[in-house]
Amino acid sequence: RFLATGDSFRSIANSFRVGISTVSSIIPDVVTAIWEGLVEEFMAVPGEEEWRSIARDFTDKWNFPLCCGAIDGKHVSLKAPPNSGSLFFNYKGHHSIVLLAVVDAHYRFRVIDVGGYGRTSDGGILSNSAFGQALRGGK
Repeated sequence: RFLATGDSFRSIANSFRVGISTVSSIIPDVVTAIWEGLVEEFMAVPGEEEWRSIARDFTDKWNFPLCCGAIDGKHVSLKAPPNSGSLFFNYKGHHSIVLLAVVDAHYRFRVIDVGGYGRTSDGGILSNSAFGQALRGGK
């Protein structure tokens, strides 16, 4: 229900007559299980040949050769966690985490990285992501 409605932990705890600490323990476990169960089917990291195909699509569709994806970061506003200081405070003047995404020539998500601190630049998040490290490593 948390994912479907965005209800607060308190609301879910009251609905199911369990403690907030129980909800705050269960939800991350469920989200992790969903991600691990579906990531390979819906968000598998492209292999070498698929990256080549993506680059061909950029050339064919957009006349943009040697491009393996369009990348951008978006700030997702949030209530600052307690004792987080300025980690989540971004240049726009509010607290956020950053969603970094790479899409192919057909606007399909190929790589995502969620959870970078709001104060970190897109470039900093890219260089710290598994995708950025793979790019630097030539993989």
